[in-house]
Amino acid sequence: MSSTTLPGGPVGLAPPFDNPVTSTAALRAAALQIRRHIVDMCAGPEGGHLGGSMSLVEILTTLYLRVLRIDPARPAHPDRDILLLSKGHGGIALYATLCEAGFYPPGVLAGYGQRGSPLMAHPHPEIPGVEMPSGSLGHGLALGVGFALGARLDGSDRRTVVVMGDGELQEGSVWEAASVAAHHRLGNLLAVVDRNGLQITGRTETVDALEPLADRWHAFGWRVLEADGHDVAQLTAAFDTAPADRPTVVLAHTVKGKGLPFIEGQARSHYARLGERQQQRAHAVLRAAERGRS
Repeated sequence: MSSTTLPGGPVGLAPPFDNPVTSTAALRAAALQIRRHIVDMCAGPEGGHLGGSMSLVEILTTLYLRVLRIDPARPAHPDRDILLLSKGHGGIALYATLCEAGFYPPGVLAGYGQRGSPLMAHPHPEIPGVEMPSGSLGHGLALGVGFALGARLDGSDRRTVVVMGDGELQEGSVWEAASVAAHHRLGNLLAVVDRNGLQITGRTETVDALEPLADRWHAFGWRVLEADGHDVAQLTAAFDTAPADRPTVVLAHTVKGKGLPFIEGQARSHYARLGERQQQRAHAVLRAAERGRS
């Protein structure tokens, strides 16, 4: 375990939980910056899970900068909302988003994958803002059920959000947790599926078909919403939907490797180490995207 301690303040009195970003334009700008961070981490000596991190960007951006009730100065505040990144291989997207949300300065990201840094391939709770270690797939939703039940027992209105990959839904433990969540009518539980259609061995529908996915969740007693996972306005509308008397899942339709046309929608983007020329090419694409939005 690393000996490096990242900044993060102690628990204090109830904060106002002000979200730093509210406009759609600002969320899009933050998403571009998060993509830049991901590119640079994947250009480091260890590389990183590029494709599945890029598909997560708008999901995490919208949650952390617009929706979640969190305070970077007091990451362990008892009234905070809980986010569990069950698809732990999207860890570098989480690190970049936590940075943009103010949990630690950008310079911390430069140590990703290096000796002495807590920022490794998969996240763990030594990092401020990370609630659980993840990497072994299929466990996040069950833990989310526990957090949601705990909030109910505490009489707290805090919300639990579990972000999952679609290939992860092939794990039976996910559907056991889905059944329990519906049985207990956990309206304070939100699941988000990064539906990019790819896993490390190919397309999900070829490896072990998931469709009709919305019908599956409906059959388990969940409220199902669908959104373009790269449209922050659609995501905001879905995440802001008032809690119901049952758990909610948002099927966020995404593209693996989104933002980098030379690897978009390709399984080979799952893990990559970008060379200097690839890094420069990626940044050029992101600069062009920024100019296109201005």
